[in-house]
Amino acid sequence: MTLGTKIAWDDTVLPFQLDQSDIRGRVARLDGVLDGILKQHDYPAPVEALVAEMALLTALIGQTIKLRWKLSLQVQTKGAVRMIATDYYGPEKEGDSARIRAYASFDAGRVTGAAPFAQLGEGYFAILIDQGKGTTPYQGITPIAGGSLRECAEAYFAQSEQLPTRFSLSFGKSTEPGIAEHWRAGGIMVQHMPKASPFAKDGGSGEGGLLAARDIVHDDDSENWNRVNFHLDTVDDIELIGPTLPPTDLLVRLFHEEGPRVFDAQTVRFGCTCSEDRVRQSLSIYSASDIEKMTTDDGIVTADCQFCGAHYELDPATVGFEADDDGK
Repeated sequence: MTLGTKIAWDDTVLPFQLDQSDIRGRVARLDGVLDGILKQHDYPAPVEALVAEMALLTALIGQTIKLRWKLSLQVQTKGAVRMIATDYYGPEKEGDSARIRAYASFDAGRVTGAAPFAQLGEGYFAILIDQGKGTTPYQGITPIAGGSLRECAEAYFAQSEQLPTRFSLSFGKSTEPGIAEHWRAGGIMVQHMPKASPFAKDGGSGEGGLLAARDIVHDDDSENWNRVNFHLDTVDDIELIGPTLPPTDLLVRLFHEEGPRVFDAQTVRFGCTCSEDRVRQSLSIYSASDIEKMTTDDGIVTADCQFCGAHYELDPATVGFEADDDGK
């Protein structure tokens, strides 16, 4: 983020609760974080937009979970953009920032000038939670549906978690006069916490047989949910990403009748966990003959991090399960 464009609520996630509606939520701003993610790559514009949307969803969702380690979002498709992967690492201790990283794999020859979501094909949207050593990772999957990654995430929560969830997102490059071009991104997540049975009385389902938020709220919950969504639909892009409206003021503007209550904001930053030790660990499953096939004409084994672009060069004698430890 260039000097002069940084504002107090950049790169933060602010939790809130609407006391009159039994609804919780998050307001996120990713500005320097998104710059840090995207400057590592030279993505076509539609791919940049998809990565930006996925990173914003990751920040909003990640902060709702009491993570000991990592939350990951993944999209795998048969389209021009084959995969998008994001990771959210919870703060290691109180006062630390959370960390986010992201990257996309795509077929450049198939990327078109069509809308970003059109670059995806048949596939799935997944959320993975890894709480670290000694725990069993969790994975939830839903088919690609709707017309955006936001709608895929909403379908996931309705289908897999039976939690009515909505997102309002905005992102793009800021081209303010006299200031270097940079990314701004902002979003709101609202989520209804069900009091009773999470399934709708009529047993309805959304697009393609998938549950939608409207299928899993009813009676008073439905009235509250519809009212909050009505107000959420009035938000403007400039309110989500502009430099003049603090998230707290935005919540009052949107939900003052719902009794919004905010909690401590969580700072976030771009951060990657790759290291030479992790590369060595990933190569430890290979035999000496396998390592030989990976060795370049210059006599080294190379590895590149897809997230941050870090480049590693290793002595082939020191990697693999037959490595000579003394050679390190």
